[in-house]
Amino acid sequence: MKGGLERRQAISSPGSFGKVAVLYGGNSSEREVSLMTGKAVFDALVSRGVDAQLWDPAERGVEGLAEVGIDRAWIALHGTGGEDGAIQGALQWLQIPYTGSGVMASALAMDKERSKRLFVAAGIPTPPYEIIRSRAEAVHVAEEMGFPLIFKPSCEGSSVGMSKAFEPADVPEAAETALGYGSVAIVERCIVGDEITVSVLQGEALPSIRIETPRVFYDYRAKYESDRTEYHCPGTTSDIAEAKFAELALRAFELLGCEGWGRVDFMVDSDDQPQVLEVNTVPGMTSHSLVPMAAKAVGIDFAELCWRILETSVEADAQARKEVANGS
Repeated sequence: MKGGLERRQAISSPGSFGKVAVLYGGNSSEREVSLMTGKAVFDALVSRGVDAQLWDPAERGVEGLAEVGIDRAWIALHGTGGEDGAIQGALQWLQIPYTGSGVMASALAMDKERSKRLFVAAGIPTPPYEIIRSRAEAVHVAEEMGFPLIFKPSCEGSSVGMSKAFEPADVPEAAETALGYGSVAIVERCIVGDEITVSVLQGEALPSIRIETPRVFYDYRAKYESDRTEYHCPGTTSDIAEAKFAELALRAFELLGCEGWGRVDFMVDSDDQPQVLEVNTVPGMTSHSLVPMAAKAVGIDFAELCWRILETSVEADAQARKEVANGS
């Protein structure tokens, strides 16, 4: 079983990892990003001498991993089937250690409705929100909450299905788009301010990044296609502010039971207070991605970052052996 923040268990030899499958692609709406992430990770691991191979579950099936003697998996699957606990559960059933968070934490982080409820219950600041299941509910909620509002699917990532409503006329289309990805969607008070993200690696927060985009918000195109998006690292102006974001990121990460690596996204409100938007358990690892930027700021290049993330599968493997030895 996985769970809880951990410290690094350093591995010095690539042979210690055994045969590694980089799981990428899949069938989610984020397939194209996953293909880019997986290929970049695969190239990095091979450059460090790791016996790695690319594996697309949409084409080969997960059950084949055990048949070819895969020792561990580097999960580069984004969205449904990759970040929601499904692939994590399959790998646990196959007794194949994997990178990142476990089944429950992955499912909670992917489910914005339930993660928001946990944030509120734990006193972690997060923008006010409501749940909708229809366009009619969306219209009513918008009247109650006022504008601007953010509409987003409850269980998607990479800003897929996300849009902003500035006035009542925007609501029907925004609701329809968000509900097109599931029966439940989130309507969130739009926080107008700086967008900050904090990456977490092996129990530690990396330097924050402040994002500036010419688009309406940091959407799919701003994340993966635009060359006009600007990034500032660190994203804060003082050590005190940086420590505050780091502390909140680690609290949110641990609250959901996440581990290994990930990213916590924030908006800064009018009172200059950080508001947690969500936790990402398998962030992108492309040329535009944020975790590699934050790692680079502390001297961790891309290949080392991929290696460090692969180490999280060894940590989980060691914990599983310990639990077996203790009879748990």
